[in-house]
Amino acid sequence: MKGIVFTEFLGMVDDTFGPVVTDSVVSDVDPPSGGVYMTLGTYSCEELIALLHTLEQRVGMTMPALLRTYGRHLFGRFVVHHPELIQRYYDSFSMLERLDDTIHKEVRRHYPDSELPRFTCRRESPDHMIMVYSSLRPLADLAQGMMEGCGQHFGEVLAIERTDHQDDKLNVSTFRLRRLPM
Repeated sequence: MKGIVFTEFLGMVDDTFGPVVTDSVVSDVDPPSGGVYMTLGTYSCEELIALLHTLEQRVGMTMPALLRTYGRHLFGRFVVHHPELIQRYYDSFSMLERLDDTIHKEVRRHYPDSELPRFTCRRESPDHMIMVYSSLRPLADLAQGMMEGCGQHFGEVLAIERTDHQDDKLNVSTFRLRRLPM
């Protein structure tokens, strides 16, 4: 995983739980990186999972809840750092539909060796969409948090139902998104 995932994660921990918690989590895990991450560096997903497990024990939130919180945070950071990509879209569905062919294409331009999840989308109606997430990493909760953050950014309430599957070595989740009236 790219270092930016780790630097943003530790930033979220600082913002949400305070720097004392961040320092104690990194100290308890004692990761191979020493807890020092370069945004363009590459680190193992297991290191992030270890940090999450320790944070889970420290703050009493479940790992799925922590990953969704991080996903919302990460989407907000994406908006700050890449507003030009967000401004192209008029609502959450228009953006989420273009995730692989536009947003991930841009991520690959900045981080050529990044291993991104795949998303396929199918619009069922103007307010209902199905997204299928597939990844080698078990981070569907992070993806769900980013979807929630996307909805929040566009001022929309999204009801999200998820079904998880195992497909060979891939983690696959089907998300059913429904835009609710405000």
